[in-house]
Amino acid sequence: MSTDPITVLDAWPWPAPPAIGGAEAGLINQSWTVEVGGHPIAVLQRLNTDVFIPEVHEDIEAVTVHLAERGIPTPRLLRTRENALWHTDPAGGVWRCLTHVGRDTVHRLRDPAMAWSAGRLVARFHTALRDFTWDFRSVRPSVHNTDAQMARLRTALEARPEHRLHRAVAHVSGQILECWRRWDGPRELPTHVLHGDLKISNVRFLDGEAVALIDLDTLQWGTLDAELGDALRSWCNTASEDARTARFDLTLFEAAIRGYAAGSGNGGPTVEEWASIVPGIERICLELAARFARDALEESYFGWDPRHGGRGEHNLLRAEGQLDLALRVADAAPLARRKLDQARAPQNRRS
Repeated sequence: MSTDPITVLDAWPWPAPPAIGGAEAGLINQSWTVEVGGHPIAVLQRLNTDVFIPEVHEDIEAVTVHLAERGIPTPRLLRTRENALWHTDPAGGVWRCLTHVGRDTVHRLRDPAMAWSAGRLVARFHTALRDFTWDFRSVRPSVHNTDAQMARLRTALEARPEHRLHRAVAHVSGQILECWRRWDGPRELPTHVLHGDLKISNVRFLDGEAVALIDLDTLQWGTLDAELGDALRSWCNTASEDARTARFDLTLFEAAIRGYAAGSGNGGPTVEEWASIVPGIERICLELAARFARDALEESYFGWDPRHGGRGEHNLLRAEGQLDLALRVADAAPLARRKLDQARAPQNRRS
């Protein structure tokens, strides 16, 4: 039985009686705005424990304390009346409250100034965590292990030859696997503490300025090519992610990279890490294409829209869209690398 979110609020102390202001968008965790006196002051979330363990809140607390000490705005967990980081209701549901940050959520980026601001914020986030060490309680195995994703795709193709979409999926998968075979990017990069899911909707804005990163369940050790590859394939694709044809906007790419360079200062990425960013975008597009193609056959992905047909049909469409984006990134790579090199030049960084 589902617990009414308004009853859960009693687990936290409030300066005045709280109210639920409305549901917020989110694929994994259910979210509601908490208002006091008509003003949003927190976000209440029910954790999807099929995806994350409750101890993920220990990771969030450790990282956000570190960020706050370095002046980086960040949502903070609110302690319950029992001084706990999360609340478990009688039905076993896991709930948390985080401070409300920013005002605007963007689902598709079109403004280069906002891309610059988002890039700068991410760089400041990364730089603040350069000296942070932590043994994460919540670990997602094989995240961004692209070779493993390709192997799983091959296994799914072999295991489901009678699936109604097998022929179409096999056609797309052949292109994905061939692109990955030809991919020529770095495989040995240093690891850092990263956000782990930098789609543009996880960047909160206020009056056009990026002010904080949200959805911190995916914090992890990882490499910069995957982190920025995932960010830039989201930020710079001006087509819908449910479209078969993608558009990679080099103007948004250049603005985001210039912002990242401005926010990095002298302690930013190594030369090898800078060089990994463009192939990293292609890599993550291919990785996601492989995941969606596999999901089209396994029909297990939790998020899908019946307007696109069945679960398999929607995931096949997503696979085709990410493959098309990977191809467009590969075509644009020479010019993107030149723009990246120009953005790195100190005289081109905005303060």
